[in-house]
Amino acid sequence: MRFAHVTLPGSAETRLALIEADEAIVVADLYPGAPRRLEELIVGGDAEKDRVRDAAASAATRHPLSGLSFASAVLAPPVILAIGLNYAAHSGELGLKTDSAPTVFALWPNSLTGHDATTTWPREVSEAVDYEAELGVIIGPAARDVREDEALDHVWGYTVVNDITARNVQFSEAQWSRCKSFDGFTPTGPFVVTADEIADPQDLHIWTVLDGHVMQDGSTAQMVRSVATLISHLSRSTTLLPGTLISTGSPGGAGYSRDPQVFLRDRSTVTVGIDGIGELTTHCRIVD
Repeated sequence: MRFAHVTLPGSAETRLALIEADEAIVVADLYPGAPRRLEELIVGGDAEKDRVRDAAASAATRHPLSGLSFASAVLAPPVILAIGLNYAAHSGELGLKTDSAPTVFALWPNSLTGHDATTTWPREVSEAVDYEAELGVIIGPAARDVREDEALDHVWGYTVVNDITARNVQFSEAQWSRCKSFDGFTPTGPFVVTADEIADPQDLHIWTVLDGHVMQDGSTAQMVRSVATLISHLSRSTTLLPGTLISTGSPGGAGYSRDPQVFLRDRSTVTVGIDGIGELTTHCRIVD
């Protein structure tokens, strides 16, 4: 199953929708008390998901995707956890060492935005803003001290993340949360694909196109630590609550490492994608 947060034409309300082919079915219209956000659907467990599936089979109203706007794939996750240096090629191009344990930091909720949105930042703060295509993992059943061989049982679904980064800020501070948490620096979506649709999260083509040029072209097989390893590691110290978003790192090809360097410019358009999950586009504006 595939879900998204959408806005219908003429409305300002963001609504959870089940996506089938090129149409959206608003979940709240299916039955009284139906989930209005993805997080509510996740908390409802398999029973709620099955109820949505069954009700959607006879849904009378369907909306063409072409007329919809998309919000972030997750609207109010308990936390957004990001993993740095999880692809050897990306670590090397940044001149950073992959440590013996995962590099973990949090992203701030104001950074979340949706597909086809415009992200704006001030020129005086950064002219070295970079893209990073990443696989986003959304936790379902709470995970606490889970083994690697059971970790994927705690995944509810997957999405696409662009971990946008102000490189000058990143390399001037000891932590990475602020450089990646400007308003709109964490686009996600447009879709969340349920875990049963992804046979192996370590066998997915992941890529970035910036202004018509392919910049990243890799595979999640290149992760230093797999999705299962990351979930197991994180769950040893804290409970991963339902709806938690984990952004799992980016493959090689970042603009910072290129000669000459390539950064997001005013009016750039960047699309990151993962085969089987979707494409996520961001429009960029730099303000003086």
